[in-house]
Amino acid sequence: MTGRKFCRIWTIAYSIVLTAITAWILSDTFIIPDDVIEMPVQTKETDEDNTSAGADAVVTDTSYKDDDISITITTERYKETNVYIADVVLSDASYLKAGLAQNKFGRNIKATTSDIAEQCNAILAVDGDYYGYRDYGYVMRNGYLYRTVRGYEEINEDLVIYEDGNFGIADESTITAEELEAKGAVQIFSFGPGLVNNGVKTVDEDYEVVQSMLSNPRCAIGMIEPLHYVFVVSDGRTDESKGLGLSDLAQVMLDAGCTVAYNLDGGGSATMWFMGKVINYPTTDGEYHERRVSDIVYIGE
Repeated sequence: MTGRKFCRIWTIAYSIVLTAITAWILSDTFIIPDDVIEMPVQTKETDEDNTSAGADAVVTDTSYKDDDISITITTERYKETNVYIADVVLSDASYLKAGLAQNKFGRNIKATTSDIAEQCNAILAVDGDYYGYRDYGYVMRNGYLYRTVRGYEEINEDLVIYEDGNFGIADESTITAEELEAKGAVQIFSFGPGLVNNGVKTVDEDYEVVQSMLSNPRCAIGMIEPLHYVFVVSDGRTDESKGLGLSDLAQVMLDAGCTVAYNLDGGGSATMWFMGKVINYPTTDGEYHERRVSDIVYIGE
């Protein structure tokens, strides 16, 4: 065998192996379910209409009210962008919950926000932190600690929701998931960054340049005070709605009265769902459709 022929065969073999490895990595990241854990079943009874609406609830296209839950949704125009703001008041923190796609925890287990919301019998829902896109970052849902691996980014800020309904921003470099659990955490989301803390905006235009070069559809959740929350989703990447930067989003949360606010997964994932309908205009690659995600944050009985 000549040296030239050997080199050609070696190059072809190397290319095949490299292609196979690349395909496996992409499949592991985006397709193949991994480390699957069934989510503990919520045992509270719900109505047969596939939402947890109370029997005496008063419902309109943009509002919901019963003895324990009050939701009012408004649409505002901010910096050439449609912004959807849900003001939520609860009688108990147990009505603020999280749901997982297919009711399972694991990499690459996905469903649309609508499908997960219907599965959970939600009243109001937004997409969560898309934990399944990563294999790191703390994950706690409804009191169950699924993942305790610290993030590898320069900034790893988590949203912690405590049993009494209080919100906090935690830095994974300074506290473990187990320590947060011991402090009474029931939900931990690891997307970020924090937008507002102690009533102060914690991102600015300079930070925005590093975190995201473009204005985008956004999703965030904030607390005015325990049991009084704000869910926000903005459209983006369309002629109708330009989208928001992180600093803009933080200002929206401040203007809504939030003392703590946190950035959830945005872009094509950004979706607000209310009583069986998508409220905003989720887009992916310029087309209207919901992106499949790992999880949601929702209000439900």
